[in-house]
Amino acid sequence: MPAGSVGGLRSLAWRIGLIIVISAAGACGRTPEAPVGQIEAEYDMATGRLALLRYDANRNGVVETFSYMDGNRVLRVEIDTNEDGRIDRWEYYGVGGQLERVGFSREDDGREDAWSYADDRGHIVRIDVAARGDGHVTRREYYQHDVLVRSEEDVDGDGATDKWEQYDGGRLIRLAFDPDHRGVPTRTFSYESDGTVRVESDIAGESRSGLPRR
Repeated sequence: MPAGSVGGLRSLAWRIGLIIVISAAGACGRTPEAPVGQIEAEYDMATGRLALLRYDANRNGVVETFSYMDGNRVLRVEIDTNEDGRIDRWEYYGVGGQLERVGFSREDDGREDAWSYADDRGHIVRIDVAARGDGHVTRREYYQHDVLVRSEEDVDGDGATDKWEQYDGGRLIRLAFDPDHRGVPTRTFSYESDGTVRVESDIAGESRSGLPRR
């Protein structure tokens, strides 16, 4: 499973729903029968609507989950999974409560630099990466059944794709480049199962194949 997996999100959504119920019960002066973790609720002073839930899931005294709310609707959840004081997982929800994407920090520096998208069954279908840490997506990976099948990348950061990868069963089988910015691959490396590499290129009439793999 790639980083930023959406595994366990159904249980997270269930916990958030339970937290909302507990918060509402507390606001009405009732004590819930089965409190979950340590919960702190914050309300919008202007509207009185629930705005934020702080949650200590493992009851160790450290709040690691922050659920940003619009009343009973979850907008965004930020989680410090390793409790080092920096958020390393961001979950974004749509109007219907459907998870839209999960952000994560590849450098574990508290900055969101990659985002995963899943289908309605929770399987990863795409991961976007901002390799330069500026929020600009430079690499886009596509998955089937949580396995990488292909990718597109803007290596030089000019906004155009200039590198393509293709995978079979997790193994790189094709790598293509566009070094001259023509908009299409002009040099392609095909990786054979026997360890050889076939090179195809139309750069200056170059054409080679059967090179040994290094």
